[in-house]
Amino acid sequence: MSSEARRKEFISKAIEFFAQEGFESSTRELARRLGVTQPLLYRYFPSKNDLIAEVYDAVYVKRWQDEWGVLLADRSIPLRERLVDFYDAYTEVVFHNDWMRIFLFSGLKGVDINRRYMQLVRERILEPILTENRFEEGLEDLTPTDEEVEAAWIMHGGIYYYGVRKLIYENAKLTNKRFVIETAIDGFLGHIAVIRDASSP
Repeated sequence: MSSEARRKEFISKAIEFFAQEGFESSTRELARRLGVTQPLLYRYFPSKNDLIAEVYDAVYVKRWQDEWGVLLADRSIPLRERLVDFYDAYTEVVFHNDWMRIFLFSGLKGVDINRRYMQLVRERILEPILTENRFEEGLEDLTPTDEEVEAAWIMHGGIYYYGVRKLIYENAKLTNKRFVIETAIDGFLGHIAVIRDASSP
């Protein structure tokens, strides 16, 4: 096995390991499961934090699809339709056990995966959505307020938490994901103008 192939295998197994055991688990135990020595693992990843950074890149950054940004910015399509299509595609990637469990474990452990990913969500999803909403409403200033960003988080978080209930708690009785997405989006679009007016100086 080449060095690069072994590195990829280690990252893949680390994703499974951290998703099952959380970030409290030791690299010694990970090495044992991989069937290698801990020193060999450290030849590829000098520290546990380096390995966690690689896991973050593999699970969160590399699963981002550039066409999502293109879709959100496509003004030839009504914004509601763009949002439904985006969240339908986005949740196909996000609603998986490794994605969900690693994200939740990292928050409990204090690993910065959550903070880094939430910044990515704000920059690549929420702010573009709000910019497009302002454009669609004919506003000259396309910069969203903090209140608008919070409203977008509520929409995004509601959709995400449906995945948590479904995959982690196994307590989502409704199997119609599209209903959840459309309901969250309609609630957001139906109230964002009121929120914007209330937060205007």
